[in-house]
This record gives sequence, structure tokens and C-alpha cells, in this order.
Amino acid sequence: MVWDCDLRQVAEYIRRAETEELLDRVTVYRAGMEPAAVDLMEHELDRRGISREAIAEHAAARRRHAILLPDGCAVSCHFCWRPAVSRAWGWYKLWGWIPIFPRLFARCEVHGGRPDAPAEAEQDTDSFPPSE
Repeated sequence: MVWDCDLRQVAEYIRRAETEELLDRVTVYRAGMEPAAVDLMEHELDRRGISREAIAEHAAARRRHAILLPDGCAVSCHFCWRPAVSRAWGWYKLWGWIPIFPRLFARCEVHGGRPDAPAEAEQDTDSFPPSE
């Protein structure tokens, strides 16, 4: 795969990114990342004083609750960059307020996900459930 991105721009983004986002990217999103970007992120985490043990603990905690794709990468929340911990039916809205059709949304802990529900139970959502 050819990477058309400027590494300087990527490095600037990484320097400005939150530590939690970098931790997520080098752990649960690692499978979908370019190796050069992962290296830059790991160096930035080192610079911030985050140990390899802390990274491993973060990975274990995220993998316990995150919904994972077959390649090992986490499903992203539909509303932010965090890993999704649940899926729930909601409405696709035109212009943000006219409900058009139901759809399945992936949600993180911040956007209404339930981290206490096992991720495996959330993956079998092929049929539309009864309305709540």
C-alpha cells in the first residue's frame, strides 16, 4: 500500500493528540495503521513517559470491552474516535433532525455504550429489534 501522507503532518498531529487517543491507536486500532505512523505514536508515548507496561494494561482493558473486527481492529464509535463497546439501533436523521430510517450505531462508553455488557453479545445484531 502506498502511503501518500506527509510524515511531518502526521507527526504534528501526533504531538497534538490526546494521550488516550494515541494509546487506542497503538493498541486496538494498530491493525489498521501504517507501521510508520505506529512508530511515531510509540515514540511520542515514550516522550510523554508512558511505559510499555502501561500500554499493555491499556490494551488489555480496551480489548475486554471493545467490539473487535475479524482482523483484530476495534470498531470505532460513530460519534468520536474511541473504540465502540456496544451497538444500538437509532435513527439516521436528515439534516440532523428528520428521522429517515433506522440504523445500527456503534457507541463508546462516552456516547451511551454499556461497558459492562460483553462485546461478544453486541456483535449479533443482524435483525431489527422491537422498538424500545
